[in-house]
Amino acid sequence: AAASYTDSSDDETSPRDKQQKNSKGSSDFCVKNIKQAEFGRREIEIAEQEMPALMALRKRAQGEKPLAGAKIVGCTHITAQTAVLMETLGALGAQCRWAACNIYSTLNEVAAALAESGFPVFAWKGESEDDFWWCIDRCVNVEGWQPNMILDDGGDLTHWIYKKYPNMFKKIKGIVEESVTGVHRLYQLSKAGKLCVPAMNVNDSVTKQKFDNLYCCRESILDGLKRTTDMMFGGKQVVVCGYGEVGKGCCAALKAMGSIVYVTEIDPICALQACMDGFRLVKLNEVIRQVDIVITCTGNKNVVTREHLDRMKNSCIVCNMGHSNTEIDVASLRTPELTWERVRSQVDHVIWPDGKRIVLLAEGRLLNLSCSTVPTFVLSITATTQASRALALIELYNAPEGRYKQDVYLLPKKMDEYVASLHLPTFDAHLTELTDEQAKYLGLNKNGPFKPNYYRC
Repeated sequence: AAASYTDSSDDETSPRDKQQKNSKGSSDFCVKNIKQAEFGRREIEIAEQEMPALMALRKRAQGEKPLAGAKIVGCTHITAQTAVLMETLGALGAQCRWAACNIYSTLNEVAAALAESGFPVFAWKGESEDDFWWCIDRCVNVEGWQPNMILDDGGDLTHWIYKKYPNMFKKIKGIVEESVTGVHRLYQLSKAGKLCVPAMNVNDSVTKQKFDNLYCCRESILDGLKRTTDMMFGGKQVVVCGYGEVGKGCCAALKAMGSIVYVTEIDPICALQACMDGFRLVKLNEVIRQVDIVITCTGNKNVVTREHLDRMKNSCIVCNMGHSNTEIDVASLRTPELTWERVRSQVDHVIWPDGKRIVLLAEGRLLNLSCSTVPTFVLSITATTQASRALALIELYNAPEGRYKQDVYLLPKKMDEYVASLHLPTFDAHLTELTDEQAKYLGLNKNGPFKPNYYRC
């Protein structure tokens, strides 16, 4: 319903060309249509019911205002679930300005609801590349407003401030990043000695890796493909490029539906896991002519090249489940001899001179958030990974001088466990408590953390 409502607008006027105000008279936002706010508010309220951890965090910390004085500039997907995160940060005392990290994943009605409630939000579904950077700059470049925290998904916001506003970047107290791509870019800055602020790597927390990357993708890959192609999965041959947590989730879902799944992988450990899970490990060149679907999940670039695209069979479906749109070489398809035909929202047929066509989804951008929705409860855990985001922001913002150097840090295991514990009441689940004798035997505090930071569940 959200997707159809978002796509139903006949207004082709760019939001940048509109003069809009919310009911309080503020125009410090740029969304598709502020009149959609009431519909978006209902979506946010529904999401709140399925997000117990963030709501519990909001209730527990609201009186303390641990983010009072924090000025957070954020760049994430703008959905009902992330709206709950943003409003939680506001309830904890933060001032926020927000842009979208993906040009297709914004729910226009949710952005409108946030703008109506006073959040400076600059995002709409279907932004151009120029719009994307304009929105980020409108969040950052504001007279009399100096951000002191960054919440990023993909690293684009961080690098925009780093390159365009170096003096502003030096005054940032901390960065929280939750994507493979963004974390990789932070480690590159750190290695080059150019990271002058501490950063928290939320992506490699167990709650993010398992609940967002694995379980969320396991649920949403089928939904994204169904909504865009109406296909059946039984008997289809699929190649999944990458067997990290995202790849594992995609493979599990497709195998359960009766698909024949191949895996490509560069890491021998992940490769061995794929083999032990019953998947055939191949090189992409070996199966590219026969597969019905190609899915990238690597975080790398040019995983699917023009050569691969030329050799695909007629009607092969090509899509990406990684954050970045670099995995499929879409730019190589924008040549005069190929014809692009938009058949429905986020679905393009790219047609070769001989009549062969491939089905490209979301122009190679993130499939599940561009073409469908993701399960709200899983995103609650993510949104408590977003609560992990919130906790990471609280930790970095309130950390005493010197606790964190100019480096990239993993989310502390204690926080990871706390995020998980906030969700257990939803399942009527009851943790076993260590006795004093057992805690002493294991050398643990009875209240955790129960695993060392290096331990991966």
